[in-house]
Amino acid sequence: MCEVLEVEYLDVPEDKKLEEIIEKVLLKCYEVEHLDSNYLYVNVILTNPENIQKLNKQYRNIDKATDVLSFPMFEKEELVNFKSNVKEVLGDIVISLAKVEEQAKEYGHSFEREFAYMVVHGFYHIIGYDHIKEEDKKEMRAKEEIILKALNIER
Repeated sequence: MCEVLEVEYLDVPEDKKLEEIIEKVLLKCYEVEHLDSNYLYVNVILTNPENIQKLNKQYRNIDKATDVLSFPMFEKEELVNFKSNVKEVLGDIVISLAKVEEQAKEYGHSFEREFAYMVVHGFYHIIGYDHIKEEDKKEMRAKEEIILKALNIER
């Protein structure tokens, strides 16, 4: 497994193809955002709607399934020129595979494209971006598109 991530499976079958997509996407994210994989890695948890709903309720007090949850370990400012004596987790990204499949059909593109988008979206949340305000949403979406376009992952 790549040095930028760890993958866990929570009540879904293991899938090496998904791990390859995650690795490819995160490596590009690290490159674009100038993060050093010698110091930081991402923990990605792949699961089902029931488990992500429990986490959403527990941590956000929202009792419904969602597509992706992100749990950052650092503030955005802490990541500028980040160095450590040990490798540390940048954050956790939890993805509901069933929601990814549902949304891929809804938006009319491939599962792989939607899955890659969830990884990118989760990554930008764990490094401090959000989409609450419209101007922040535009900035985050532009960064997400840069990654997907660089990887030739189109809609």
